[in-house]
Parts: sequence; structure tokens; C-alpha cells
Amino acid sequence: MDTGDDQREDDQLPDEGGHDSAYELDRRAVAAILYAVDARDRDRLIELMEPLHAADIADLLEQINAYDRGRLIRLYGRAFDGDILSELDESVREDVIGMLHPNVLAEAVRELESDDVVDLVEDLEEPQKATILGALEAADRVAVQQALAYPENSAGRLMQREVVFAPDHWNVGQAIDFLRDSEDLPEQFYHVVLVDPRMHPTANVTLGKLMRSRREVALQEITEEVFQVIPVDQDEEDVAYAFNQYHLISAPVVDPEGRLVGMITIDDAMTVLDEEHEEDILRLAGVGEESSLSDTVAATARQRLPWLAVNLLTAILASLVIAQFEATIAVLVALAVLMPIVASMGGNAGTQSLTVAVRALATRDLTRANVWRVVRRELLVGLINGLVFAVVMGGVSLVWFGTLDLGYVIAAAMVINMVVAGVAGTVVPIALERFGVDPALASGTFVTTVTDVVGFFAFLGLASLVLL
Repeated sequence: MDTGDDQREDDQLPDEGGHDSAYELDRRAVAAILYAVDARDRDRLIELMEPLHAADIADLLEQINAYDRGRLIRLYGRAFDGDILSELDESVREDVIGMLHPNVLAEAVRELESDDVVDLVEDLEEPQKATILGALEAADRVAVQQALAYPENSAGRLMQREVVFAPDHWNVGQAIDFLRDSEDLPEQFYHVVLVDPRMHPTANVTLGKLMRSRREVALQEITEEVFQVIPVDQDEEDVAYAFNQYHLISAPVVDPEGRLVGMITIDDAMTVLDEEHEEDILRLAGVGEESSLSDTVAATARQRLPWLAVNLLTAILASLVIAQFEATIAVLVALAVLMPIVASMGGNAGTQSLTVAVRALATRDLTRANVWRVVRRELLVGLINGLVFAVVMGGVSLVWFGTLDLGYVIAAAMVINMVVAGVAGTVVPIALERFGVDPALASGTFVTTVTDVVGFFAFLGLASLVLL
């Protein structure tokens, strides 16, 4: 016989389909939650929401429409967890904060670490920012305000003020006794930072080494081999790179005088990396770095319109090249049939090279030391692929139109455009970065223009010389 508990467990079962649906919200659980909202059954809603992780609740709020989101939040009431706000996409977070009762919001933000509060308030309007800051205790409020005084996207904005540190002349026993007696330790931490008398960080000691060492062992004897100190004004992208490059778990942050002022942990650094990668992908597609599935129709159209306008201008430029060979196309209509193939192959080849180059620039694998080797590699790859598809298209043209000369023309144009595409896909983003332009933002337009113009010019130009 089915029971209520059995039904609730069934509500949480994943959809059939294996690993592809792993960690996704079960549609039956979502339906049950929305049914509880429709029925205004708060007890049932809390019962269904309680087992969910804050990140899953944030996903739920992002996926449902604004009307259901508002009803759910109002019914959920004081059970709202501050971690949910940290997990929400920025495009939804501000709306959710506006829906929360001030007392509920105050209780939620008191649970958060200082870095999460900074991330929460830095993009809010002043009234909402004042409400959240007013909910904090005086010491926490001062810490958040000091963090907000640092430049945007800097380590100072990313760090948390809660740091576990100890004098570098202590031994293991002193450190353990200190930790046991402390009442305000962070909820999660990975290292004890050793400091000199002037509060300059000198080393890290992992909790694992601390707990397995004898009490009389000096902390200096069990420090980490890799120790990186982060300047408070360092760009957060550089911080994330350091964490990824040196496999850091946490790192102390210092002010211009080298004094310890905070700590950055791996979860924050990985969030920055994830955001940077997402921005690069969105920029490559020309849809705006702030694009989100939660955006309205008007906002989405407004973000995409400028880049579509740029693409229209580049398409007109390519059309002007075609117009120069209008007489040639009129004589041999087959050119109009084959022309898109040359441009399309070049565009795809350019996009492949471009994606690799932009990714390598972002991860700093593409540098002055290896740039020409990479360009040479892409040139040769373009040449090889161009020759392969030149043979294919030469044969197709011969069979299709029954003329060998047309096959020679499209084969030669294919080789030229594939080589140019490979080189342009690498050189364009490098050149843009040298001029201080984000390569992810503008490279796609330039590379597409180059491949279209070169492809049409090579194909139609060779056709004019050979076929007429």
C-alpha cells in the first residue's frame, strides 16, 4: 500500500534516462511543489523543499515563471535560506530580494559569510542594499562596506574577512587549543594561516597535517610547499588563474603593506572561472555577456540587436564583393550554386581555429613564446583540410556540372579559403588582445568577414580568369 512517505520519496526520484538527467530537478517534484503552492499548503511546501539543496531551490526559482515564483516565496516565508540567494542567477536574485519580507531577508543574510554578502549586495539598488546592510551586525556591516570599497572584480570583493590565523612560532598543540576555544570560526575553512608579528602571512598549514601531527611539533615544520599570497587589488580573473594553475584550496589576501586582510577559497575562485568561461561563450555568439534564460523577450532582443546589426554590415560587405562579379555569375549560373559552399567551409574552419585561440588566450596557454608555432600549425591544418575537401568538391563539381575547369576553380578556392580561415582564426583574436579589445567579443565578426570576403573573391575571381 502506498503511504505519504512513499509518495514523497517517489517525488524525489530522478527522471528515467540515466546520467543525462543526473542532478536535475525531477519534474514530478517540481509539479508537487507547485501543487502545494496552488493549494496554499505551507506545511506541505516546506516538507517538499526541506530535503532540497540551496542550489536546487535556486534552480527551481529560476525555472518557474515570475508569477509562480512570487507565490512560492510568499508562501515559503520565514523558511527562506540565505544560501539560496547566493546560488541564484543575478537576473533573478534582485526580483527575489524584492519579494522577501524585510525580516525574512534580514534573517537570511545573517547566515552568510562576508564574501557572499558582498556578492549579494554589490549589484543591488541602494534601497535594497541599505536593507541588507542594516540587517547585519555592526562588525559584519563594516567588513562588507570595506570590501565594497575595493575595485569591482578585485580580490578585495572576492575575499571573505573570516580568516583562521595563528602566530608562526606556535606549535600544533597551541594551535589546536586555540581552535577549540574559538567561538567565531568560519563555518568552513581549509588552512590555518601563519603570520609574523606584523600580521604578514608567512605560510599555510592544512587541517589534515595539523590534526595528524603531535602537539609538540612546530607549525613551521608542517607548512604547505605551495604558498601564494593574493594582493587585495588583484583582478579576480588573475586570482582564479592562480588557483587553477597552482591547485590552491585557499589563499590569504594582503593589503598594500602586506598585512593579512582576508581569505579566498577555491569555491569562489571556481565561480569566477565559470563566469569567465560563460562570458566568453556568450560573447563569441554575440548575445551579450549578461544573457540569461530568465531574461524577458525585450531584454533578450535588446542584447542581441547590436551584434546582428554588425553582422548585417559585414554581410553587405561580402555582397559588395559578389556584386563585382555580377557579369561572371550571369554567364555561369553554377557559380551561384557553389559559392555558398566555399564561404561556409571557410567560416566553419575559421570558427574552429577561433574557438581554440580564444580559449588558449583565456587560459594563458597562447603566449608570445608559442604564437608563431600555433599560427604555423593552423596554416598547415587549413592547407591539409583544404586539399582534402578540394578533391571532394572538384569531383562533385565535375559530376554535377560536367566541367573539369569548374572543379579546378572551386578546388583552388577551397584551399585558399581554408588556409586563410585557419590563420585568421588565430591571428585575429591575438591582434585584438594586443590592442586591448576582448577577443571573445569581437573576433567572430572579423573572422567571418575575412572568410566570406576571401572565399567569394577567390572563387569568383578564379572563375573570371579560368572560365571566361
